[in-house]
Parts: sequence; structure tokens; C-alpha cells
Amino acid sequence: MDGSSPLGDFLQARRARLRPEDVGLRDLGPRRRVAGLRREELAQLAGVSVSYYTRLEQGLSRGASAEVLEAIAGALLLDDHERDHLERLAGASRRLPRVRRPRPEKVAEETRDLMRSFDGVPALVLGRRTDVLAWNPLGHALLAGHVDPLSPDDPARRPNMSRMVFLDPHCRELYGDWRRKVRAVVGNLRIAVGRYPEDRLLAELIGELTMKSPEFVALWGDHRVTPCDAATYELHHPVVGTVTVTQQTLALMRSPGQSVVVCTTPAGSPSEEALALLRQVGPRSAQASPRPVRRAP
Repeated sequence: MDGSSPLGDFLQARRARLRPEDVGLRDLGPRRRVAGLRREELAQLAGVSVSYYTRLEQGLSRGASAEVLEAIAGALLLDDHERDHLERLAGASRRLPRVRRPRPEKVAEETRDLMRSFDGVPALVLGRRTDVLAWNPLGHALLAGHVDPLSPDDPARRPNMSRMVFLDPHCRELYGDWRRKVRAVVGNLRIAVGRYPEDRLLAELIGELTMKSPEFVALWGDHRVTPCDAATYELHHPVVGTVTVTQQTLALMRSPGQSVVVCTTPAGSPSEEALALLRQVGPRSAQASPRPVRRAP
């Protein structure tokens, strides 16, 4: 890609996914040298000049109106999530960058009270960069029993769920469908970058994953922005064996950028029994026991 901005990269990625026949155009020209639609074809569909659209992709134009963005979104066949992402990126491109040292995120007392109310349900608090700001004992035991349970209290040692899912062998083995999980992680990171384009620590996280994970590079280059608010995963836990949980993300309205992730199981299911057993044996047995604890029949 030759885009010089997040907005330009996104526009190019979406344009490359479209074929002329997808938007009602007949491809009568010479052999195509680029994937997807040409810039002039997209500009024609959106009703803007080729030079203006080119400048927009190259990050040289910062004043796209709502009407122009709507026309481009329609030409690119964007869904609602992608349209929102386009608007966030365009809004960020209008602002001059500000260099600011991010302050460590804090967990409000109300949120800690909420966490204590999740008795028997694994839960954790994630920050805007997917740092683990807090977790209850069962959330720690289920998702990261091999990590120091007190590490979220120290901003310098906080686990990061995106980093763990891509780079930690324990998490890679934990998820039965690891590739589906990492696609969801990347989709949520895309949305975070659109909301916080000036967050230096978020940019550093993206850079680290790009350097260390070829799988991340491939998914990040696709520019998907579909959020993952709820999904069911089969976990292969080292202590209690197979557990199927639904991970649901709840936004904390009084703490913008933070969310609570809870893991639920159907009532009376074997997975609910597995969580009850894990609650009894605790997380430290994950380090001492190489085989799952056998559940009663």
C-alpha cells in the first residue's frame, strides 16, 4: 500500500476488495495491474474528482465533508461498522497530532464493586489498549492462571490480552479455534485505533505485534473493523479440560474506553461444572498439573 495515513490505508484496503462487477461496472479496459477498483473508478462512483480522491488516499486532504464521506462509503459498499470507522479516521485526520504521554488507566471503585459481584463467573476489566486492569480470581484462573494474579495492579507489569493471545503459547493452546479468536482481537484493535489515533502506547502495541507475529500482520493488513461483543469459544484448559464459554463485553459508561469481559456457561452444563471445579482448585494448579483434573461423571 502507498497510503500515508490510517485513513488512506483503510480506503485502499476497501477499494482493493471490490471488483468492477461488484459495483455494476464492466471491465473493458486493458489487463488490470492493481487489485480491486482503480482510483478513477471509485471516484466516478462517489461523484468526486480523481485528483481529490487521490489526495484523500494519500493523506493530503483533511477536509472531507460528511456528504463526501457518505458518497465514498456507498461506493465502497461499507457496512455500518466500517462507515463508523471511516468517519472516525476522517475526523482524526482533521486534527493536528498532539504529543502527550498517556497516563496509566485506573479502575474506578464502582467497577471494583461490580467485579466483586461476579461470584462464580470469570470476569476481567480491559482498558482501551486491551490491558488487563483487573480480574476476579476465577477470571484469572480460567484465562491466565500462569500469570502473576497481582500483575494488573502494577501498570508496568499489566498483562495485555492482545499480546497474550498472539504471543503467549498458553493462550494459543487455550483456544480451540485460535484463529477465530485472533480475528476478533484484531477487529477490536482496529476500532480502538480509530477512536484513539494519537495514543502512543496503542501504536507501540500494534508495532510490537507487527514485528513478532506474522499472523497479526496478515490480519491487520485486511483492515476488518467488525467488533466482537459476544462470542462462544471452546477452551482447552490445563486444569479442568474442555470448557465452552460465551465471552461477552460490557462497556463501562463511566469509564470511557474500559470494558468488562464476562465468561458465562449454560446452567447445568458440564462447562458450568468445570468452572465450579476450577473455583475450588484455583489457578496455581495450572502450573503444577500437566494433565486436566478429572471431573466426576
